[in-house]
Amino acid sequence: MQWKFNEVAWQYLHDKKRHLADKEFNIHFDNVYPLYGAVDIRNSTIERNKAIVADLDTHLSLLGGILNTLQERYPSSLLEEMIYKCCKWQEILGSDQLYANDEDKLNGFLRKETTPFLSHLAVRHPESKPLVDEYLKVLEAFNSSTTGEKYSLEVSMQQINEAVNEYFEIEKIQLQSLYPCYFEKFRTDGVEYDAYIGQSIAPQHPFDHFHLKNLRLWQLSSMAAIARITRALLPNMPKVLRTTQLIFVHNHTIDISFRADERRFDVEGAYNIRYQMIKKRIDKVRVKDTEERLTQPDKIVLIYFDDKDVDDYLPFIEYLQEKDTLCRDLEYLLLEDLQGLSGLKALRVGVVYESSLND
Repeated sequence: MQWKFNEVAWQYLHDKKRHLADKEFNIHFDNVYPLYGAVDIRNSTIERNKAIVADLDTHLSLLGGILNTLQERYPSSLLEEMIYKCCKWQEILGSDQLYANDEDKLNGFLRKETTPFLSHLAVRHPESKPLVDEYLKVLEAFNSSTTGEKYSLEVSMQQINEAVNEYFEIEKIQLQSLYPCYFEKFRTDGVEYDAYIGQSIAPQHPFDHFHLKNLRLWQLSSMAAIARITRALLPNMPKVLRTTQLIFVHNHTIDISFRADERRFDVEGAYNIRYQMIKKRIDKVRVKDTEERLTQPDKIVLIYFDDKDVDDYLPFIEYLQEKDTLCRDLEYLLLEDLQGLSGLKALRVGVVYESSLND
């Protein structure tokens, strides 16, 4: 797509040299096919909250033990109050009612109340210093997030994202050799990508529907490959995390333009914006009339509106089943209505792993 930027830059310099009136140059591509995929870390928000609670509870248990020991040796009303607060915070953690502002308050209690008091106590009673120093060392590690459940979670998430990013970095080079297209990936709790392909992106290369089909086959194959890659990471993960793989099928062309403020391409027009809106709402959609999340570990899902939308994908699924890449468990599902969206459908199929082939 560099040619388009070069063309606009040349036109700008040409007009400036001839002292023509300034005008706004818009870099856009019309009638391109969008392809969207998302590799999500399953229950990442839930796992993060659980890790935070577990770390805080462990820390409070340690603090409570130290405060009780100090209270036995150096009784004081302040120590008694801190022991009470420590117990109350543990009750809140146990009730799963910890909110964002509660976490800030609890961290304030640990850093602004207990720490200065314990440091003061160590000065007044030097024999308590080893015990206080042991706690302060643990607190420092806790504050720097280099230990505990949250740290393990972040390490595991980083392992997944690095593996997926590396895979896409290699694959996008291959994609350009098939037919020039625009490919952009971006981080969420996992990795998502947008790809656009069409004649306007590569005017010198005649575009045919077979180029689009080729990219769609790549979508399915790459999602299966990523599912295998992330599954292979499990033995080395400090915190076991699984991924889900989602493809949104949009069988109509859209227009995109470059947004200088965000330095990326985005959709244009009301109809095209609806495509963007759908992408943002489907990640947690459920199967109709159930509480079951559509996306599941070890599965690839394709979300679409019309049966004709998946005409290209069905032969590819069968082909990958014959190659023992996908399982022979293809499901046709109806999805719950979302705000402003109804009639969504999905295909869901399992991924075959090496261990399954060896069994």
